[in-house]
Amino acid sequence: MPKHGRKYEEAAAKVDRAKLYSREDAVRLIKETAVTNFDPTVEVHMRLGVDPRHADQQVRDVVVLPNGLGKTVRVLVFAEGEDANVAREAGADVIADDEVIKRIQEGWTEFDVAIAVPSMMGKVGRLGRVLGPRGLMPNPRAGTVAPAADLPRLIDEAKAGRVEFRVDKTSNIHAPIGKASFTQEQLVENLTAFIGAVKRARPSAAKGTYIQKITVANTMGPGIKLDPVEAAL
Repeated sequence: MPKHGRKYEEAAAKVDRAKLYSREDAVRLIKETAVTNFDPTVEVHMRLGVDPRHADQQVRDVVVLPNGLGKTVRVLVFAEGEDANVAREAGADVIADDEVIKRIQEGWTEFDVAIAVPSMMGKVGRLGRVLGPRGLMPNPRAGTVAPAADLPRLIDEAKAGRVEFRVDKTSNIHAPIGKASFTQEQLVENLTAFIGAVKRARPSAAKGTYIQKITVANTMGPGIKLDPVEAAL
């Protein structure tokens, strides 16, 4: 078994592993158990009562966190001609022309969000091996494939804290919800917004208890379990 460092052990001692915390108490502990020398990211991990092997039990959606993510989000847009001008004026950091597409094919992925207009999807489709594993592939269901008229809104949302979530093959969802330096209120608001979005995304085919477990943690810090019933109210 790997051993944790002294700082981690001191932080973990503050957490009762058998207890299910309220959102407010969990966030308070998140801030108290930050053990890094940098501003750690706060993440939420949720276990859902769905079987992702079935198409009608997939959980996938997006949410714009009310207080953002606390980081600069680099937005790339696949667009050409007038569409590219719209994206550039809306604040896109990178316009993916043929040269940029070639760089991506070679492995370049120095951006956080990728958006595409429908006319570019023929070219974007060839980048699936690079973008797919990194969660960067534009997708109509996630709202990241849209006409040029929607680009200003999508770019603004991405920079403001737009988080895409999707259940994995083990029925879990993982997502960032901010930084440990956020205020207690800001983190609680972001956590509440995220849980609400997952709750609204419940597939009609899901049976039984939908939200089974919720854990929050900061980078390199201990996990803190939430009461899934209270948190989902």
